[in-house]
Amino acid sequence: MFLVRQVVAAVTALLLIAGAFFAFLFSGVDAQAQGRFGSCEGAAELAVLSSPTAPWKGAPLRVVFAAENPLEGELSLIAPDGSVAAKSRERHGGPPYFWFAEVASPAAGRWRATLARARALADCSTITREIVVRGDEPPRPSATAGSVWPLRNTWNRTTENLFSAWVEKLFDAPLDAAPSWPALHEVLRDRSRNFLFNHLGLGEDEMKIVLRPDCADLPYFLRAYFAFKMGLPFGYSKCSRGGGGKPPACFGWASIQNGEAGKRPGLASSFGDYMRTVADAVHSGTGRTRASDDSTDYYPVPLKQETLRPGAVYADPYGHILMLVRRVPQSEGAAGVFLAVDGQPDGTVARKRFWRGNFLFAQDPALGSPGFKRFRPVVLENGALRRLTNNEIAKNPQYGDYSLDQTHLKVEEFYDRMDDVMSPAPLDPLRAMKEAITALEEQVKARVTSVENGRKYQNSGRGEAAMPDGAAIFETTGAWEDFATPARDLRLLIAIDVVRGFPDRVARRPERYAMPKEKSVAAVKAELEGVLASELSTRKFSYTRSDGSSWTLALKDVMDRMAALEMGYNLNDCVELRWGAPDKSEEGSTCKRHAPSAQRAKMTEYRNWFHERRRPPRA
Repeated sequence: MFLVRQVVAAVTALLLIAGAFFAFLFSGVDAQAQGRFGSCEGAAELAVLSSPTAPWKGAPLRVVFAAENPLEGELSLIAPDGSVAAKSRERHGGPPYFWFAEVASPAAGRWRATLARARALADCSTITREIVVRGDEPPRPSATAGSVWPLRNTWNRTTENLFSAWVEKLFDAPLDAAPSWPALHEVLRDRSRNFLFNHLGLGEDEMKIVLRPDCADLPYFLRAYFAFKMGLPFGYSKCSRGGGGKPPACFGWASIQNGEAGKRPGLASSFGDYMRTVADAVHSGTGRTRASDDSTDYYPVPLKQETLRPGAVYADPYGHILMLVRRVPQSEGAAGVFLAVDGQPDGTVARKRFWRGNFLFAQDPALGSPGFKRFRPVVLENGALRRLTNNEIAKNPQYGDYSLDQTHLKVEEFYDRMDDVMSPAPLDPLRAMKEAITALEEQVKARVTSVENGRKYQNSGRGEAAMPDGAAIFETTGAWEDFATPARDLRLLIAIDVVRGFPDRVARRPERYAMPKEKSVAAVKAELEGVLASELSTRKFSYTRSDGSSWTLALKDVMDRMAALEMGYNLNDCVELRWGAPDKSEEGSTCKRHAPSAQRAKMTEYRNWFHERRRPPRA
């Protein structure tokens, strides 16, 4: 009843603010209040969002239908004159599943958004929502005393599904692409991706707010941005990084009710200032807190398709954080895929696929609890914001997905489980190996960008970057954090091991693969080894040398240079050395810069971390 009361209150407040122009369904509201199709929407667990908050003829009208269940249908936007202005049969996601349609210049009047469902009961074959588009520009929302932004909605299955749909569309690209952006604000300013672009009617996404999150900041920035646009609660924890054999733990929590809204006037400017406050507070330790801890921003979920949805985060044991943005289901001949985005210290945001080279897993109590997690719901209770406990999440019908399952898995069990989740049916071993090689190729090409950024830094004349001591090489600040690549290179070395060992993995777990009946396991392994050698030799990439010329390498070269790459992360070295160019080779002839001898000595001392594929514990 608490959630119902909060939802009703939120809708009432929103209608007063927006003049009843916000078309948004909550599954927890009484069906009678939803009108004729309320029960149909409730049965389908359907949410409808129109954007902007107060539609008017001077702004594009965007509509999203999101469903928990895999419905089939067509979304149409019907103009006041009865004509169909836009329609789409394309269903995204899963779960949640969603449809999107847009009209660039909507006429003023009463619009209808309809979802014509296939194979539905007659009374529920078409679900309709009316949207009133104003002829004049609506009043602009303003800040509210006592909160960074005004609250008008609550977190529940509906808003979580819309959050997932928004995240997926934001980073959508063909599966074979490897999109990246120089900064998060570049993605958010792309109105073709961001269906909440200028959602508040403030021109807020045209104010050039700069958002350059690193990996730990990125999930918070996305969650906060969505909460800001939708009027949802938000907060963040203040946590330790762990150390001395103890995992990270959180010692405080701040919400938008007690956060600093910034000194600049205006709702959008205040949000931009608040993001800097969040960035200064959160770090990778916030993702590695104990799975059983209630005083955290994330909670662990079971490894299932229905829980690993866009917006879920992955915290690896060594401090990297990624956010899921899409699940591609297994199809005939093709493995299932999870895609995620992460932020880098230089501000780059890139999309990559789930595999052992990108998603590291280890069980060590001193490192905390790695794995997949979701944002802990924040609720308004007696006028104050608070986080739901693990027990409350487990019992809440809107969530019910708190789980400690991942904490009981050994490393190989974790990856085996993920293989089963992504691809429930046996995989063709040859195709599966080629997909692993493709993932490695993506990782190598992403490193090209990072090393090139370091080359540009060298050419900027800003001087030599200081190298930290010990484990701090993985988590420092300044130029070293932005342009050195120790963490990326450690993951790359692990990825190389995965690809090299793929034939052995198939031989270890043949039941997981669609093994040819006429071939023995040994014969399949031998065939895979031959194809692996061929693929590594033919897949090539190029990097820019110190003099600006291009040099081409094959993935086989990267494999052969593993030893050199154990010391290839220092941005003070020339790019040729960072790619392992042999001494006195033609490739290395353009190298004119070397890290200081004191730094080389430290790298030699730390080399075993990379050779043994382990990240040292914090002091």
